[in-house]
Amino acid sequence: PSADDLADEMEDVDFDEEGAEEPDAEAWETEDDEGVEDGMEAQDDSEVTFSLHSASVFCVSLDPKTNTLAVTGGEDDKAFVWRVSDGELLFECSGHKDSVTCAGFSHDSVFVATGDMSGLIKVWRVESKEEVWSFEVGDLEWMEWHPQAHVLLAGTADGNSWMWKIPSGDCKTFQGPACPATCGRILPDGKRAVVGYEDGTMRIWDLKQGTSLHVLKGQDGHQDPLTCVASNQDGSLIMTGSVDCHAKLINSATGKVVCVFKMESMAPKAAAGEGEEAESNSVESLGFCNVMPLAAVGYLDGTLAIYDLSTQSLRHKCQHESGIVQLLWEESSAVVYTCSLDGAVRLWDARSGKMISEYRGHSAEILDFAVNKDASIVVTTSGDHQAKVFCVQRPDR
Repeated sequence: PSADDLADEMEDVDFDEEGAEEPDAEAWETEDDEGVEDGMEAQDDSEVTFSLHSASVFCVSLDPKTNTLAVTGGEDDKAFVWRVSDGELLFECSGHKDSVTCAGFSHDSVFVATGDMSGLIKVWRVESKEEVWSFEVGDLEWMEWHPQAHVLLAGTADGNSWMWKIPSGDCKTFQGPACPATCGRILPDGKRAVVGYEDGTMRIWDLKQGTSLHVLKGQDGHQDPLTCVASNQDGSLIMTGSVDCHAKLINSATGKVVCVFKMESMAPKAAAGEGEEAESNSVESLGFCNVMPLAAVGYLDGTLAIYDLSTQSLRHKCQHESGIVQLLWEESSAVVYTCSLDGAVRLWDARSGKMISEYRGHSAEILDFAVNKDASIVVTTSGDHQAKVFCVQRPDR
């Protein structure tokens, strides 16, 4: 649907003007610098380091049109738009009141949105570097741009998901259960969104009608909060991940669970410590391969599992020494990238299960990363207050 069609369906909204206040001077105060983590040597494979943040950098996104700009958000209540080639600052997205945990560009790179934990969301026009819209919601859990329109979706701790047309601010809300909407993803058709909740349920929403098409709960849902959700390239399949260590493959048209991938590596629980072992692991990230029927699931215990969707079986288990924070597939190959709590980025060949290469440079855990379209660079953010750009050297290409 065009943005206008979507806008026609949205109700008007009263705006909250508080977001326009000046940022507090205390936003400049920084936490005590943590020292280099044990075992993180001083090797630095990066080409560019962006170091304007004064605390942990939580999120990064590349502009989709040119992949030349990055936006990063951090615990210092700041977000910056900067040039990937040399780390040059373009502008600061100022005025946030809490840690900036969400940041991303619109599909055409015209706008950039930043969101902080308190629920203040701001949108800036990239070319003019001007703020064009801001709004306050409840505590922010996730935020995502529409794949084809200037429409922004966000989920909050009160269970609501919000959709706005930018920059007009026309708004629609999707009321979930009375618990946080922990993760969400707009499906590739741009007409539906899948949202996961803390109570283990998942809903597929019709964005135009504002109605829920499917609700997965009970046996079909998860036993614990959802942590992540992904869809394949045409949106026919959805995968959800949870603290319960299960990843569920779901048919998006029918809302039916196709299969459940369980991590069988977990040691049998001792009767005395019931529940302890399960809590120490969870699904942290997952995604679909675009060129083969494969899916990757990353776990907190450091396991990267490659599943074969055609046989619904485990194909490879790639072990990391520390927890996986996030994974991403290359757009047009069977290579999957992982970042982990040990501060390294690794590339894996999902066909063989072998590691291709490893990049280091951070002195603390990597918290987020992005890969450009032609898979030549990786941009990472870390608890060491820095963002880094790594050039991916691949002899096989």
